[in-house]
Amino acid sequence: MTINAYQAARSRAETPRAAELRLMREITGEMLTAHEAGLKGALLMPSLYRNREMWTAFMTDCGARGNTLPVELRAKIISLGLWVDRFTSDVVAGRESIIELIQVNRTIMEGLGFQDRAPVPQATAAAA
Repeated sequence: MTINAYQAARSRAETPRAAELRLMREITGEMLTAHEAGLKGALLMPSLYRNREMWTAFMTDCGARGNTLPVELRAKIISLGLWVDRFTSDVVAGRESIIELIQVNRTIMEGLGFQDRAPVPQATAAAA
């Protein structure tokens, strides 16, 4: 009961941008943890699935009628989301590293000024 009350209060107080940043931070942290654990290919699917799902939601929102973001920015987000989708398939197949997806998410979070509010998950030198 207490957790439900907390979540309800947070959802009322949290802006959409803050919710997106929180979700992106959580998913990026999951991907980083999986990478640092040495997981590869299909073993990365739980975190990759959530990341792909998040980017699909971003693309859907950018394509929605009434979205007030500038058209050029929406197009760039959609383009990046399409890249994330294709690249994720390469990571699952073992052709690419999850680090690239982590870096994209970190760059977006940093660009939104997220680093001023909470630490952004960082890839360690050994993990990269």
